[in-house]
Amino acid sequence: MLRWLVTLLALSFVPAAAASSLEHGRIESAALAGNAAGISATRGVTVYLPDGYAAQGAKRFPVVYYLSGFFEDDRAPYAQNGAQALFDRAIARGVIGDVIVVTADFGTPAGGSWYVNSPATGNWDDFMVRELVPWVDRRYRTIARSDARGVAGDRMGGHGAIRFGMRHPDIFGAVYALHPIGTGPGLQTMFSRPNWQLLQSAKGMADLQGDGFSLIFTSIFQAHLGNPARPLLFDPPALWENGRLSVDPAVAERLNASFFLERQVAAHAANLKRLRGLMFDWARGDANPDHIVSNQAFTRVLDSFGVPYEAEEYRCGWGERHWGEGGRIYTEMLPFFARTLAFQPA
Repeated sequence: MLRWLVTLLALSFVPAAAASSLEHGRIESAALAGNAAGISATRGVTVYLPDGYAAQGAKRFPVVYYLSGFFEDDRAPYAQNGAQALFDRAIARGVIGDVIVVTADFGTPAGGSWYVNSPATGNWDDFMVRELVPWVDRRYRTIARSDARGVAGDRMGGHGAIRFGMRHPDIFGAVYALHPIGTGPGLQTMFSRPNWQLLQSAKGMADLQGDGFSLIFTSIFQAHLGNPARPLLFDPPALWENGRLSVDPAVAERLNASFFLERQVAAHAANLKRLRGLMFDWARGDANPDHIVSNQAFTRVLDSFGVPYEAEEYRCGWGERHWGEGGRIYTEMLPFFARTLAFQPA
């Protein structure tokens, strides 16, 4: 009895484990200041700090930058998908070690920036690599090296993750893209999607509200064909004339060369080979077969340049298996970063 009481008293004085926390901040971006679209240069940032961060005053942590999809800000993974609890469970169960996760607001009125420098919406690549990453490294106990820094994303965010990995292997050492879009052309040309009569008649972004395809493709055109002198801030790659669509070959080639990731591989194959890991996946049941075909083709382009990668086509629909304990973030993305990131300072 006495031994039992001693054990019970000892257990009652065991300190409770520190809980994970979310810190919400704002960063003033010089890279986005004065952009033609009038988008605020003050961007929201949410930082997930793992259980024990506060208690381990000298320990440093690897970082994963997570890029969200269309019309999602830095808080969306936590408000909509329970990301904090999911990360907590993954760390507690050894799916991944203690890791910091950073999300930031890359949104524009058309739905997203596509993570590129644009004369229309601002310099989003510069914002990421020259401002956001150093901002995080100054404020948090990170392992501030590329081998301890990963980038991931969902759909448009997956596109951005691969693009950042292509251009900045000195910043990001590993890349995971969930169902990336825009990896290459699909079965339909991109010009078949938006409402061209609407795009030509629109006097500004307010005229496009409610037309999802026109907004999404406007975001692409603003990112890659930006022109502040135009009403919608882009050079149109096609025009609706006399009841038919007339494509401008020169502008269309500018768009294709800048937007499709497969067109970037030749210039950046050496960078991709420097990564500690590159993985992407896509859902076989996506209702838009363009996404499936383009990702399958992207693997063959990577093969042709000898770029190492992992890729998987899984059985599900558009974005249906990303979150939750049975989702790809928990079962694939976090274990991938557990394998590819450095968790100890050099």
